[in-house]
Amino acid sequence: MKEITVALAGNPNVGKSTLFNALTGMKQHTGNWAGKTVSSAHGERKYKDSVMRFTDLPGAYSLSSASPDEKITGDYIRSKTADVILIVADATCLERNLILARDILSLESNVILCLNMMDEAAKKDIYIDTAKLSAMLGAKIIPMSARSKKGLETLLECLYSFSPQYVPKSNVLHTPSEIYKECVSHGSSSPHAFDRKLDKIVTSRRFGYPAMLMLLLLVFWLTMVGANYPSELLSSLFARADNIIRSFLYEISLPPGAVSFLMDGIYKTLSWVISVMLPPMAIFFPLFTLLEDFGYLPRIAFNLDGIFRKCGAHGKQALTMCMGFGCNACGVTGCRIIESPRERLIAVITNSLVPCNGRFPLLIAMILIFFVPGLKAAKTPAAGALMSFVIISGIAATFLVSKILSCTLLKGFPSSFVLELPPYRRPKFGSVILRSVLDRTLFVLSRAIAVAAPAGALIWLLANLSVNGASLLTHLTDLLEPAGNLLGVDGVILTAFILGIPANETVMPIMLMCYMSQNSLTEYASLTQLGNILSDCGWTAQTALCVVILCLFHFPCATTLLTIKKETGSLKWTVVSFVIPAVLGCGLCISINLLFTDIM
Repeated sequence: MKEITVALAGNPNVGKSTLFNALTGMKQHTGNWAGKTVSSAHGERKYKDSVMRFTDLPGAYSLSSASPDEKITGDYIRSKTADVILIVADATCLERNLILARDILSLESNVILCLNMMDEAAKKDIYIDTAKLSAMLGAKIIPMSARSKKGLETLLECLYSFSPQYVPKSNVLHTPSEIYKECVSHGSSSPHAFDRKLDKIVTSRRFGYPAMLMLLLLVFWLTMVGANYPSELLSSLFARADNIIRSFLYEISLPPGAVSFLMDGIYKTLSWVISVMLPPMAIFFPLFTLLEDFGYLPRIAFNLDGIFRKCGAHGKQALTMCMGFGCNACGVTGCRIIESPRERLIAVITNSLVPCNGRFPLLIAMILIFFVPGLKAAKTPAAGALMSFVIISGIAATFLVSKILSCTLLKGFPSSFVLELPPYRRPKFGSVILRSVLDRTLFVLSRAIAVAAPAGALIWLLANLSVNGASLLTHLTDLLEPAGNLLGVDGVILTAFILGIPANETVMPIMLMCYMSQNSLTEYASLTQLGNILSDCGWTAQTALCVVILCLFHFPCATTLLTIKKETGSLKWTVVSFVIPAVLGCGLCISINLLFTDIM
């Protein structure tokens, strides 16, 4: 069978990854380049009697930079490893993309230039003379739209039958500007007029931050409104399945202790994590992806770049911080986009200061039960506003800790970088939802489940193994009671946070299990019932406030810690990432406890 090796090169944000996914489908794998933290993606596709093997090179603006991404791209192209270099260019911003194309064509003749986003170019009245462009560059030109897969079959056929018949001769004689003027024409209106008008609002000093806050409020309001009903439905379905599975296990004569271990320990933990975690993720991630697809997330990085630079950090940390809202582990992995090792470490260490999706349910429950209980029609908007305030507090802490790190453990000056603002695009809702569910929601959920199962087993053992007439869990809560009181909480709450390190979603059910003296995780039918249970156990608004602080600022979960260890390769920085948020949260709780004590 014929084998064809294809390397995809291009600027960031030109749709290279989208095209890579369209070419390879699910037949792909990722890793790191040898000796680098820059990720690599490889995949393959069978076409006719051939196997096409694709490598997605890191995004680069040119081959002359010393950045890790562009060095890897340049080294790979110079190695002559690929049979074909597929350059992906944004048809709406072709002049900038021609810089890289020209660099590659000066080194390699086996080149195909893919003009992506031709549909967007047409909407902006941008017309490209592909024949003239092919003649001036000396390369085959394939117009297409990667998102809609229009032109994909033409590209595959071109790759299959490709031969280096186009020889780069005149490309070195023309500048990108000259080529652009000869080959590109515009309609009567400016092609980027709408983008510029919208950017005057979303990136302005006057309106940029209010716009971010309003979007943040809207996202969390929609998440809270939409997650309740599917969460209750999933919980009821798991309850019905519990009875069926439990009856089956007894029918096959499994010992009662083993049944309890499997169902009350592992199964209940898994069902709780899924029913609590899946609905908000299924709402939050698509909303987040829609903003990304629309082109708004790079604007957030643009708005926050100045603040991060004042903190001695990198502007791209804004993007990794946004990723952390979904999953801190994913945010840590995303820090690979930061070239400077010092600034990458700052981003890694501070990523868990913003709450991940696993902490949202507890934060939302505390706000709805203790801080907006008397409101009716305005309850959800008020809760959304308070939740946004909590998120902003996490962002502020990120700035503060980044500044402290840049002045102490990680001294240095912020490096400059070029941030491309892609054109605004109309999101494709169907593909966005599918991509966010498959690539993000299910990925994060699977990792949480993998950690939650052994956590459920451990919790069950602690609750069911007794010493001196009391369970190990009771002994642990009693041991931690003085420390909990110092923090304005109790031993049960502190125990729940410690045992919840494998999965943040288990913190609340562990609390309930301890309070109700149960030997398995306990669920609640409604927030009202939960509020009554907590109030009967002595909870006050002060207790809830301290729980919110501990939820926002505490050690990262096990998955995030393992990811930090893998990304940094250092136990030292993993410990630092563990200690900093824990010390911050404990310090704030102690201060609040002392303040309330003085007032009372």
